[in-house]
Amino acid sequence: MKVTQVNVYAKRLAMTAGYNMSSAAVGDPETTVVKILTDTSHVGWGEICPTGPLPQVEHAQSIQADLGLLGPALIGVDPERIGLVHDAMTAIMDGGHGARSAIDIACWDLLGKAHNRRICDLLGGARMDPVSTYHVIPIGTPETSAQLAETLQAEGHTKLQLKSGGRHVDEDIDAIHAVARVTRPGVDLFVDCNRGWTVSETLLVSQACRDLKLVIEQPCATYAECATARKHLHHPLILDESATDLATIARAISSGVADGFGMKLTRIGGISGMRAIRDLCHATNTPTSCDDSWGGDIIAAACVHVGSTFHPHLSRGAWISDPYQAKHYDDLHGPRIVNGTIAVPPGPGLGITIPDGYFGSPIASYA
Repeated sequence: MKVTQVNVYAKRLAMTAGYNMSSAAVGDPETTVVKILTDTSHVGWGEICPTGPLPQVEHAQSIQADLGLLGPALIGVDPERIGLVHDAMTAIMDGGHGARSAIDIACWDLLGKAHNRRICDLLGGARMDPVSTYHVIPIGTPETSAQLAETLQAEGHTKLQLKSGGRHVDEDIDAIHAVARVTRPGVDLFVDCNRGWTVSETLLVSQACRDLKLVIEQPCATYAECATARKHLHHPLILDESATDLATIARAISSGVADGFGMKLTRIGGISGMRAIRDLCHATNTPTSCDDSWGGDIIAAACVHVGSTFHPHLSRGAWISDPYQAKHYDDLHGPRIVNGTIAVPPGPGLGITIPDGYFGSPIASYA
């Protein structure tokens, strides 16, 4: 199999519900979709969708510019030899992890289709199907946060992520206590600040909530700040935005800075990068999730396939943006949340079918 053409599409993902965190509210993000055509009947799909408008390393326009460099380099390469695909991309540019991740996902999709196997089977097999997920409770009043927590638990959710930060810590503390009071036995509560607290604020919150069963996720802006706070916390610490690569994750585990991770698939090289992190976390008995910042059915399917291969007791879930999306790319098998879980798409590769012309005309094409 050889790559003959790489098409790039842009699509605005309309939202049906609000989503806010410490730094901003999310509003109809622009996703970038990659379609890899080959000298066979198979095509592969990849996707990368930074959450906007937020301060971050990559945005849609920078990712599309990176694909302008990477796309031509893939022509003639065998997409089933994914290691060599990465070598070809490395020979062209440093960085560009979002664009590389989208290409990596498309190559795994092709590999599965070529061998009539699901991606999760190529990764060793699904240990969970359906896959557990967690649901976000956006920043709000203690009353509205607790009410949503009760609703989500009634719907079958066993993992809740309460957003915090961007306001006085007393408001966060009140919301945390309110949600903790209604959290049922067997339900996990994660307080995710998305880098919104200082070290001192993190310590104040942990002290004020020291008798509550919860996990604090990425409270501070940098790895160093989180490491400083970690020494004085009364709760486990999860790294998210600071978990940027395999070396950093290995250091966080060995030094005791992190008790687990909230991993983003397209931050660390796509399915290939997430496979390496999965194996490291399994070897060190470290919990992690398999998420992404945002995206449609392509991203969601990739996260669910990889997430299904985690040991259940080490899985923090596979988050997808399905509850906020106006529609699916694949109306039948697009991943969706039912009773707090997500079924793995059944077909080969990613297991989803994109209708012809769904994304309109490509914004760029390389052949």
